[in-house]
Amino acid sequence: MKVKLMAGALGAEVMGIDLTQQTDVSTYHNIRQLLVEHEVLFFRDQDITAAQQHALAASFGPLQTHPAYDSVEGFPEITILESTADKPSKIECWHSDMTFREHPPIGTVLRSKVIPKKGGDTLWSSMTSAYDALSQPMKTFLSELHAVHDFSHGFRESLAEEGGRERLAQAVADNPPVTHPVICTHPESGKKVIFVNALFTTHILGLSPAESTSILSFLYEHIKTPEFTCRFAWEENCIAIWDNRSTQHKPINDYFPAHRRLERIVIDGDKPY
Repeated sequence: MKVKLMAGALGAEVMGIDLTQQTDVSTYHNIRQLLVEHEVLFFRDQDITAAQQHALAASFGPLQTHPAYDSVEGFPEITILESTADKPSKIECWHSDMTFREHPPIGTVLRSKVIPKKGGDTLWSSMTSAYDALSQPMKTFLSELHAVHDFSHGFRESLAEEGGRERLAQAVADNPPVTHPVICTHPESGKKVIFVNALFTTHILGLSPAESTSILSFLYEHIKTPEFTCRFAWEENCIAIWDNRSTQHKPINDYFPAHRRLERIVIDGDKPY
């Protein structure tokens, strides 16, 4: 394998590997090591099957399903992220995947199936770099705080649609609000990370509403700092694997009304600490 670094803070393109062929345990181990080091990895020209994508994700550990998306036939863990002229994507903001879970995913494996002729890139930001750039007094202040993450907050637009509350009633019941530390420790690297995001975090416990809003607004703007980020231009049959514990990402929705379809698997994680 050859590794080409994408940006100063995070991101690496991995070349010289064919994931459509039988992949051995040592290769999976190397990919995991690269992921912890670079936080998001990219592979081009990988026309893998659903079974091969499933095997790649499963090499990291058990898999999760998602309560709100359709899935690939025969593979309930592979969710379909699709935007069309009739049903454009609603996700606009920076976020980590599924932090509304008690055990959020440790990582995500995303494969591109249909890509528009222009636009549709994705941005990632390093939460380790974002944490490191905070002042020591701010680090100390945030270190004891906990925040609430809520499925209903992240899917409020879908819930507001006609029939949305009925369609997602079971998902809402199965995913009550949970609490995570505002600053977490990455269990493999030992580094500190910022662990709040604009999609699912509702408020910080112990602060007044005005204080919570102010602190969260600061952090949401802080993590967008260009020096913390990298950008990937999708082509068909690309794969991105990112560490959900140490990154946030944002789709750039500049391709409407073109068709875009990605297929995603998330890997089960531990309770953040």
